[in-house]
Amino acid sequence: MLSARERIEKQMGAPALVRLHRKLSRLKSTVTVMNTGAHPDDEQNGLLAFLRLEHGMRVIVACSTRGEGGQNALGPERHGALGVLRSREMEEAARIIDADVAWLGHGPDDTIHDFGFSKDGDATFARWGEARIVERLVRDYRKERPDIVIPTFLDVPGQHGHHRAMTRAAEAAIVLAADATAFPEHLAEGLKPWRVAKYYLPAWSGGGGTYDDALPPPDATITVEACSRDKATGAEYGRIGEWSRYFHASQGMGDWPMQAKSVWPLHLKLTSIAASEERFISDGLPNFLEQLAAFPDLPDEVAAALISADTAIAAAIEAFPHREAIVSMLTHAARHLERVAANAPDAFLGLHGHRIERKIIEIDAAILEAASVFERASADPRSIAPGGRSVLTAELGENAGEYKIRISPLLPAGIAAEPASFGQEPTFLLTAETHTSLSSHFLPGWAALGGNGHACIQVSAEIEGRNVVGLFDLEESFAVNAAQTLALHPDALIIPVGTACREWPIKADLAGAPATIAFDAPAGWAMNANGDNWIAAAQGKIEPGLFDIRARIGSHPAFEAETIYYPHIGRAEFRRPAVLNVLALDLQLPEGARIAYVGGGADKVGLWLARMGLDVIDLDAVGLAGDLSQFTTIVVGIFAFGLREDLAAITQRLHQFVENGGHLVTLYHRPSDGWHPDETPVLPLQIGSPSVRWRVTDPRAEVTVLSPDHVLLSGPNAIHPGDWEGWNKERGLYFASSWDECYVPLLSMHDVNEQPLKGALLSAEIGKGRHTHVSLTLHHQMDRLVPGAFRLMANLVQPA
Repeated sequence: MLSARERIEKQMGAPALVRLHRKLSRLKSTVTVMNTGAHPDDEQNGLLAFLRLEHGMRVIVACSTRGEGGQNALGPERHGALGVLRSREMEEAARIIDADVAWLGHGPDDTIHDFGFSKDGDATFARWGEARIVERLVRDYRKERPDIVIPTFLDVPGQHGHHRAMTRAAEAAIVLAADATAFPEHLAEGLKPWRVAKYYLPAWSGGGGTYDDALPPPDATITVEACSRDKATGAEYGRIGEWSRYFHASQGMGDWPMQAKSVWPLHLKLTSIAASEERFISDGLPNFLEQLAAFPDLPDEVAAALISADTAIAAAIEAFPHREAIVSMLTHAARHLERVAANAPDAFLGLHGHRIERKIIEIDAAILEAASVFERASADPRSIAPGGRSVLTAELGENAGEYKIRISPLLPAGIAAEPASFGQEPTFLLTAETHTSLSSHFLPGWAALGGNGHACIQVSAEIEGRNVVGLFDLEESFAVNAAQTLALHPDALIIPVGTACREWPIKADLAGAPATIAFDAPAGWAMNANGDNWIAAAQGKIEPGLFDIRARIGSHPAFEAETIYYPHIGRAEFRRPAVLNVLALDLQLPEGARIAYVGGGADKVGLWLARMGLDVIDLDAVGLAGDLSQFTTIVVGIFAFGLREDLAAITQRLHQFVENGGHLVTLYHRPSDGWHPDETPVLPLQIGSPSVRWRVTDPRAEVTVLSPDHVLLSGPNAIHPGDWEGWNKERGLYFASSWDECYVPLLSMHDVNEQPLKGALLSAEIGKGRHTHVSLTLHHQMDRLVPGAFRLMANLVQPA
């Protein structure tokens, strides 16, 4: 359950009157806008805040990936765990602007996933499958029925290939969504063809410090300008957009510009509406219920009901914050719309029935908020194991006693709810069957109206003679998790093939009920019990390779659970198989190396150095202020200058460390990560910008060694072509673009049809010591257990 402080923060962040105002402002428009992007944080938050909060349009963010292939400025989560974190960030960002989220990709095991950076749409489609991503967009167009689609980025050279692919797919899907012969399986599911009325391209460049659009944006055909402020908070819409972007904290988002953005130029590329001069993007669309009354041959009583509903909604909005009046007016509006739904002809309902249906749902949500019938719901514990139990408690609102209320938990298959009490706090005992499936980490969508997660609460209340129904999320997401989890320490062994050691202790931490642990070891390896722990044992000669020793609990595969917690997203979990990875390789360690690792939490290089068998300590602020001369090498992790104020404050001491004979190794930094080219490095070294020009995204790109006899490439491991094999995602990024003549470039590489880049690995002898700057993705390759990354890192940390 949430702590008292967490509940206080939630309540402060969403005051009751703001919640009510948001639910009322939804009712103004019948238009839906979809913004398409490739990653969480691609959405155009300020524009969407203006369209939703000022004009009442429904806003949907369609996102193709979970961001699982990106970087994390907050902590150690990578790959699937990062996808869970960034999915939650997207949901909380959407909550601020009252938007829905439609996920097209479902995590790292799905074909459509974030595999890092690509420089063109074709390279992305080669991984995703163009037909696959288009089909998923067509499905969402038909399901959500957007009137307007706006991608965030242009399909132009110099832009991220994921962005380019998503924009191209968004346009292709418009034609197919309206074609009744395309994807007939959708029709069998009850979806019907849908014609998007307007498709806009951004009339701005997607450049900045990261991308470099090689072509100018199209001319603006219309400009959306937010001249007003949000009536509930008094904030500018561009500022609310930054409130939303603040939740993308793992990407370092959330800015405070001196002047909030208020202008968004757009280019109308496709439209099914007769040409006319546009003054706003919703011109020509059915903006209001009253406009729907002009539908051809609509019966008079249906047209009158639409007009009356629109009038009642306007009166309810005008009545804010008087709750009784709001409830009364919205009840009238709902009854009128229910008559429309029952009596309108099929031709009208085929085109606009979804607008009527959604408006009734939105009205019910506003009535429940105005009537103050429900407060919150929580499960304790917040997760349940197959065969386990939990208690779900619903707290009713201050006016709940005035109405007849029914609370119904909506739960995953295999979980039963038995009412335990029904008073001011209705309580249910939840019981999971022994074969209940474990919860997926990645759900297909998120709805601003509620009903999210694997479990939620349905509230029904009889209010002024109507049965009003709404969905409410639990305070914390509910999930079915494994009854026992197993954590192995360490979970990976880095073993030189020539080692005399034959046994390695492994601690196995079992969480949950007692159970029998077993391991499935490949040939040449065994796991032997040693009291409460285990010994990984090599049998015979150690052959080079990567070996997986998989754990079992009883007869079932064992899982390791990674708990994710950050204040801005709350708690989440990621589940992965419990596996001991054994990497046996030809590895020599530098003699006499005493290494200090200075990380910012964005990589695990210090951990890998220790697992290689090196003498390494993590250096905190106290250590940085101490005697640095005890170390031969100091390694500064990725982003660390931007993440650690204590590090930036001792830059001159690091320079002196080098002058006195130390070896400073800095891993890659973005220009925005506190990297000042004339101050941070020992001698001037500039990080390239925009970064799309200064990276090599092909992990198989040929690497040319410029100085094969250089001390960092010749020993203790002689770096050879095989060390560049098996790399994952990319070679490197944030390459240096210029540097002092003392730095020697050691490598050259490039993506296809591009010029060679030499800023991937630079080293300079300075005074008695050395500074080496590394833009290779060594931290990621070590996470992926790529042998060459460990051999090269062993060379890079050698004493000067």
